[in-house]
Amino acid sequence: VQLQASGGGLVQAGGSLRLSCAASGQSFSAYAVGWFRQAPGKERGFVADISRFGSSTYYADSVKGRFTISRDNAKNTVYLQMNSLKPEDTALYYCAAGPSRTVLSTSPDYWGQGTQVTVSS
Repeated sequence: VQLQASGGGLVQAGGSLRLSCAASGQSFSAYAVGWFRQAPGKERGFVADISRFGSSTYYADSVKGRFTISRDNAKNTVYLQMNSLKPEDTALYYCAAGPSRTVLSTSPDYWGQGTQVTVSS
């Protein structure tokens, strides 16, 4: 599976962005997919993930109520809608895929290349 993240950019605080993670290769619905982010000088951390068919979603406390993860298996794409963005959301955002949430949270099978999100104050 190859993952391509896109949709990042520069936005003012309070604004919105939608990230996309497009997959090619093996059956996309075989994988849970997550978003992670890494800010300068910090470790990469969990943002959100979604189960194989979208029935379950999980969020980091820092983004609950502001970010929404969704997927369209027909388009082999997972989305991260980010609203009410804050300067502390500035980071390089990565998508990743694994056969289960457990694998996703420890050692994902596949990573995308990352897309930069910058939120100005």
